[in-house]
Amino acid sequence: MSGEAHEPVLLKECIDALNIRPDGIYVDGTLGRAGHSREIARRLTTGLLIGIDRDESAIEAAKEILGEFGGRTVLVKSNFDCIASVLDGLGIEAADGMLFDLGVSSPQLDETERGFSYSSEAPLDMRMDRSESLTAREIVNRWDAGKIKDILFRYGEERWSARIAAAIVRRREVRPIETTTELAEIIKGAMPASALREKQHPAKRSFQALRIAVNDELGSIERMLDAAPDRLAGGGRLCVISFHSLEDRLVKQAIIKRENCCTCPKDLPVCVCGFRQTLKQVGGVVTPGSEELERNPRSRSAKLRTAEKI
Repeated sequence: MSGEAHEPVLLKECIDALNIRPDGIYVDGTLGRAGHSREIARRLTTGLLIGIDRDESAIEAAKEILGEFGGRTVLVKSNFDCIASVLDGLGIEAADGMLFDLGVSSPQLDETERGFSYSSEAPLDMRMDRSESLTAREIVNRWDAGKIKDILFRYGEERWSARIAAAIVRRREVRPIETTTELAEIIKGAMPASALREKQHPAKRSFQALRIAVNDELGSIERMLDAAPDRLAGGGRLCVISFHSLEDRLVKQAIIKRENCCTCPKDLPVCVCGFRQTLKQVGGVVTPGSEELERNPRSRSAKLRTAEKI
């Protein structure tokens, strides 16, 4: 296991947005290879960093990377949607800042055997937490065509979802679909010539959809966004990096819901609907600059949104 840290996305922007106090309590809910966590921990003196990840390999790598900070860090293997129970388990009522870097991490993409990539041959896995039972192999070989079509369309926004689902079912009737490259070829073969001329790989959207389904990513994000603001201290910051429109929409809507969701008529002098503002947006949407895009092309779709606890 390598302890080498990868380059975290929007690092300076996240650190600035968190507004870190040396004695504060901060949560990195998507630890990964601890790139963000390391910079948070460097700014703490008597404070505490809580790193959470559902991937055991991320926890093990982060132990090495964050070892120099000793008692300033606590690492927990869990899903970020369990933020409330994680804090309860540590006896912490509220945190001064939380960071969630959504989606699959670069090390997971680079570990061929994890099955996240359509460009390298590997078993069809795609689990972020390898203790979970559902894999991409089970979905493509056992789920019915209608359900496969639905997840490809909903989670991948794949307009050729029906054709791809039908092709998957036809192939598995001959033999099980076992590898990432085999699935990528089936997807490619199901798409019309016009779709194959697109700049991105023809399997990109479908692989994204399968990964989201395997890991219940959108459900986890919704549960996290519902729980995390309530465990922020007053003035605490919630920072969320998303990588595609489905994630960003959930983040945007969650902030709006807590910032300005009064249902009273505009001409009423006071609110009577019972709405109480608990978040306010800080700044606008932040995206990577040209220098970061050149260093790290994987950051190109990243969007950072920040909100502060009222």
